[in-house]
Amino acid sequence: MASRDRVLIEGLEVRTVIGIYDWEREIRQTVRLDLEMAWDTSKAAVSDNIDDTLDYKAVSKRLISFVEQSEFGLIEALAEHCANIVMHEFSVPWVRLKLSKPGAVRGSENVAVLIERGQ
Repeated sequence: MASRDRVLIEGLEVRTVIGIYDWEREIRQTVRLDLEMAWDTSKAAVSDNIDDTLDYKAVSKRLISFVEQSEFGLIEALAEHCANIVMHEFSVPWVRLKLSKPGAVRGSENVAVLIERGQ
């Protein structure tokens, strides 16, 4: 039976160029990532060794670097690329990723997409 363990990164805020309007292409806006990643934590729980777990700091640093350098029009496209990085570069079998763009719609606190990829 597959592990149901999860490693989470919540509220990772990054400034980037995101949006379809001309004015959005000229500024940097904050996006927020919340990730839930399938990972069997039992080996790390026994060994207490970082080499036996999913290094959430490494995942965070990689996503920050990617998002800061990106210039997507849609949050859907940015979310898909981030999920692919997590799965392929960190061997994560399943990820749920919420990508938020706070303040994108007047009168709302937040807009977001929530995607799940993998098994």
